[in-house]
Amino acid sequence: MAAVGRRLPFGLARVVAPSLLGFAVINGFTFSVDLVLLTLAHRLLHWPYPAAVTVSYLTAFALSFVLNRAFNFRSHGALGPQTARYVVAVGVNYLVFVLGVGSGLTALGAGYTVARVLSGLAEGAYMYCVMRWVVFRNVDSTENAVGP
Repeated sequence: MAAVGRRLPFGLARVVAPSLLGFAVINGFTFSVDLVLLTLAHRLLHWPYPAAVTVSYLTAFALSFVLNRAFNFRSHGALGPQTARYVVAVGVNYLVFVLGVGSGLTALGAGYTVARVLSGLAEGAYMYCVMRWVVFRNVDSTENAVGP
């Protein structure tokens, strides 16, 4: 991601951290997993939206933690404290963005997929900040440094 980041146009290389690019790739993939599972559970299995989004969400966030820890933040910190911080962050994220924003949008008439995508955009910003500065805060600062 550092090599990709150095090639960003318009001076973005100076302000976009390589870990942000890695997070975008990993979480783009895990968000796709989330949407596929949500669609299967809600549309095909006819689960209520809160149940379907909960199962898809938990699966995607577990995958996100493993992939970000190993490949993006390359953390070798203690797994227990990192997992505990992540679980708290995911709980807050779930209540505020998934159930709060997502359910609110569906109640206002937005389709469940549109609601999930919109709430996912807000989640992404929140979760990147939490993972970079709270969950994996002990990672070598050069891994997450901004710029070349």
